[in-house]
Amino acid sequence: MLTREHAIADYNRGQIIPDRLIRGPHSHYLQYAQEMLEVYRKGVGKTRHELHLDIHKIFRDEPDCPARRIDAFCKLLDDAGVYDRDIGGKAANLRKKVFRFSARFHPLVKEVDRFFEHRETDIKAKIAAELGKPWEEIEKNLFADVTEYHRLREFAGYPGPRELLSRYNVAQVQAALYRAVEMIVWTGDDFKTILRYAKLARLMHTIHRTDEGRYRIHFDGPASVLRNTRRYGVNMAKFFPALAACRDWSMHARIATSRKGFMLSLQLSHRDRLKSHFPPLEEFDSSIEENFAEKWGSEKREGWTLSREGEILYKEQKVFFPDFVLQHDDGRKVYLEIIGFWTPQYLKSKIETLTAFQEHNILIAVLESVEGRKGMEKADTIPRFFTDALRFKSSLHLKDVLSHLEKL
Repeated sequence: MLTREHAIADYNRGQIIPDRLIRGPHSHYLQYAQEMLEVYRKGVGKTRHELHLDIHKIFRDEPDCPARRIDAFCKLLDDAGVYDRDIGGKAANLRKKVFRFSARFHPLVKEVDRFFEHRETDIKAKIAAELGKPWEEIEKNLFADVTEYHRLREFAGYPGPRELLSRYNVAQVQAALYRAVEMIVWTGDDFKTILRYAKLARLMHTIHRTDEGRYRIHFDGPASVLRNTRRYGVNMAKFFPALAACRDWSMHARIATSRKGFMLSLQLSHRDRLKSHFPPLEEFDSSIEENFAEKWGSEKREGWTLSREGEILYKEQKVFFPDFVLQHDDGRKVYLEIIGFWTPQYLKSKIETLTAFQEHNILIAVLESVEGRKGMEKADTIPRFFTDALRFKSSLHLKDVLSHLEKL
């Protein structure tokens, strides 16, 4: 993904329009994309710095390509490659040896004279003999711990130039969402798919069913989170490609700016035809749920069977889609909901939703690192199922869940 430093956008009447390469005005970018892919495919063994210079050369005579756009291409190409990295501080140790040895002969010159008698090439040869390696190899590894000098080991790349340009378009939308205060999605047919990936991305959300039978999903944005805003922003950005791959959706987001109190609006829908690969589940920060499901396994635990996102509950306009459903052999059923990121407003909304469904057995699991206690203390009324919630540090333990199931 891109970072904020790579974000490019136009602004028009309170709207933010992320940079996008489209057919017609940017049709010639297909050739540029092909050339960029060739640079990386043939660039195994080169450093990032060398590869980035080659990419910049491609756009040397292109007036309609700002440097930030070129840097964004480099970032996306880097993401598709594997680089050798310095392990164990070998590069730092090598520099110490080289610099300590050469310090005795300082200053080094290209050609000796009566004032300066130490030729650079001679000292390099002595260093190579001292370390028992050719100077070319020493020089290659001298700064291997610096990101710009990591060397490309392999390049998986993209299927073709169109896919690279499509990834760029989606990535610019992702970069805009880093500063989102909220995002609202309206959807129909792909509701369950969108919601599943939102939950896997650990996005704070509330759901309502509209009078037309569609669904309105409200997401709190990273600019509204009290802490871990960067991590939450990455989660929201990772979610967007899954949304873009779905059908029949529209989205409106409010984006914060450096001007206090001034917001920008970002509006997109499936009609914008942003092409996206459907991201695999492991790209999301779903480790808590994944680890718990893996530890539980497919077998029963004390008569309980676990199923993931197996049921949607409705009550008037409210919708509840629990993370897990636990069914006992004797007919008892418990819904397990895991709470990670939150804001006081989200917590209030979550309490309202869960209160509406309190006739069901709901087990709440709350991450201890979340600043939930302060928000809970401020709430006027806290349902018992929240005060008795299962709290965990980093992962859910089976014995704790089973114990709480019996309490319920």
